[in-house]
Amino acid sequence: MSACPRIQQANGDGNLSSPRKKQRTTTSTNETKVTVVLGAQWGDEGKGKVVDMLADDADVVCRCQGGNNAGHTVVVDGVSFFFHLLPSGIINPKCKSVLGNGVVIHLPGLFEELEQNEAKGLKDWQNRLIISDRAHIVFDFHQQVDGMQELEKGTQSLGTTKKGIGPTYSSKATRNGLRIGDLLGDFDKFSEKFKTLVLQYQRMFPSLQVDVNSELERYKGYAERVRPLVKETVYYLHSALKAGQKVLVEGANAAMLDIDFGTYPYVTSSNCSIGGVITGLGLPPATIGETIGVVKAYTTRVGDGPFPTELTDSTGEILQTRGREIGVTTRRKRRCGWLDLALLKFTTMVNGYTALCLTKLDILDTLPELKICTGYRLNGKEIEYFPSTASDLAKVEPVYETIEGWNSMTEGVRSLDKLPVNARKFVRIIEENLNIPVKWVGVGAGRESVIAL
Repeated sequence: MSACPRIQQANGDGNLSSPRKKQRTTTSTNETKVTVVLGAQWGDEGKGKVVDMLADDADVVCRCQGGNNAGHTVVVDGVSFFFHLLPSGIINPKCKSVLGNGVVIHLPGLFEELEQNEAKGLKDWQNRLIISDRAHIVFDFHQQVDGMQELEKGTQSLGTTKKGIGPTYSSKATRNGLRIGDLLGDFDKFSEKFKTLVLQYQRMFPSLQVDVNSELERYKGYAERVRPLVKETVYYLHSALKAGQKVLVEGANAAMLDIDFGTYPYVTSSNCSIGGVITGLGLPPATIGETIGVVKAYTTRVGDGPFPTELTDSTGEILQTRGREIGVTTRRKRRCGWLDLALLKFTTMVNGYTALCLTKLDILDTLPELKICTGYRLNGKEIEYFPSTASDLAKVEPVYETIEGWNSMTEGVRSLDKLPVNARKFVRIIEENLNIPVKWVGVGAGRESVIAL
């Protein structure tokens, strides 16, 4: 691929590098740097596969935000593992897996997820899973409230997963939430706080029914189950870095679902951009090394909200069918559209990606022609910024670059030079528009289907 920013530059020992990497500075300590993997679109980009791949060389893999509203799939030897709360790196038997203070945890869902994946072959998780004592607890009544709030909105509903994530973060923000540390402390105090929280929600939603005594008895049991897994994770992570261990962070959801920078209000309730990594784990910015943006070769989103490149025709149906675009968490069909580089330029500004992983390139194999959105027009004029409001984004007109498809199966390809010419052109257009190297290309579901460039 000629004229590619990644290929044009090499450092002294022959390894490929990018301008962004050269701008990185080192600290005066011997601490290792943290590698971060973030979704660069509206989610479902294939972050789990990327984390699973990178976890082979990691000592610690972390989740920093969100809850079991996330859905990551990892395929190992033909077996599909589905993760909602657990970091995808837990598949690696050498890795510790951390649920950080920014994560909200539904304990029944966590243990159910562990049991389901244990049945598929997950081993020794009891000695490798670490949970922050600062993480907030998602209760069943949070999930009920989530559904009630959606019903109240009627036609203005946001299409949430109804997993209780928003209400739990609301409890956290209003300082009446309960944390894992509360559960493991004085249970009488935990019980009083629990009752107070339930009453507050029942005043807002009189139809909310909670068997308080039964729930408290249940959580006594969860306290003993979770106790061996709980640590003060800020100290743990800093100690790991000082010891030279490699720490990998798996962002849940994606940049365009970030509560500050996403398509508000059609967003999640946490910061799923680079800022959430820092606050959700207690890591200072100087510890962040490589930030990898995961990009699907087309664009998808679940639920409502503006989607400039959405395809509602037969091409969109092809992407949905070939890409098996069904939500892991919601089981809803994902909306599909062309790759949107205008959107990716914005999330690049926010997150500062140093490299990209392009996934699902093979889904485009049968299309005779491809369109790539390179910019937007708003009210007839091209704009250089990404619209801040959903109403403005809904009005933009995509500016497209059109290229011929490659009409050739790429699923079995394992090297760059074996990709069809037009597939390489597609990758090059991404690199040139974003000025970031594409370091990996995914052409299938399994671990072995990722081409390292």
